[in-house]
Formats: sequence, C-alpha cells, structure tokens
Amino acid sequence: MDSKPLLQERPPAYASVQGGYNYGQQHNYGAIPPPAPAPPPPGFHEPPPPPPYYTGGQGYAQPAAALPPVAQQPNFSNTYTIIQPSVVVVGGCPSCRVGVLEDDFTCLGILCAIAFFPIGILFCLALRQRRCPNCGSTFG
Repeated sequence: MDSKPLLQERPPAYASVQGGYNYGQQHNYGAIPPPAPAPPPPGFHEPPPPPPYYTGGQGYAQPAAALPPVAQQPNFSNTYTIIQPSVVVVGGCPSCRVGVLEDDFTCLGILCAIAFFPIGILFCLALRQRRCPNCGSTFG
C-alpha cells in the first residue's frame, strides 16, 4: 500500500502564501506609448447636451420639433377565412380518409390464373380490387 498521507485540509489561499507575487502596477517595458490627444481644431464647439429625460414626477419633456403624423392601417372586417391544407395520403381511402387501401384478388382473377396459367396471371393482376380495412368499401 501507499504510505502517502491523504490531504485532510483545504490548501491555503493564494493571498496567504508567503513570497507570493504582488500584482500591482504593471509596466509595459518596450511597448510603444500611446500618442498624446491632439488639441481641438480652431472653431470647434462642444456638442450640445443630451435631451431631457423622464424624471419621475414632472412628466415627459416636450420634443423640440413636432413629429409627422403616423399613418394608420386600413380597417379590415372581422371575418377570418381559414384555408385548410388538403393532405393527400398515397393509397389512402377516399371514403373514410383513415384507412389505407389494400389489394385483393377476385375469385374470377384467381380462377383465370389457374385455368389459363401463363396468361391467366395477367388476368389475375388486371382483376384486382382495392379494399379499405377500416370502412370496408371496395374500389375496382
């Protein structure tokens, strides 16, 4: 087994370590000093003070210039037209719109397939009926 002692206490804070580095004023040795601000050109005037603001008790200050009138939206009637999208399910039942049509072979088609074997299969495929398992309606 290891004979290392387990750390039972938290490590000391960085400020309490003796010989720690003092992060006071740092000097940028070798850096190019920033240029001194240029004097304002002749004829320069100070910018005007900002506009007054809401003080809480007096109300809003009046603007210096009147604003142009706001254009209003035209009035529309209160009727709404909702256009529902028509979702067409491929192979879906046109009667109940819930079931999916299944292919069924008719008795005549199966009989033709057996009696006239090679060509009878074409008759069997041509005499299929589509039936909805939900509502039971058949489509030829």
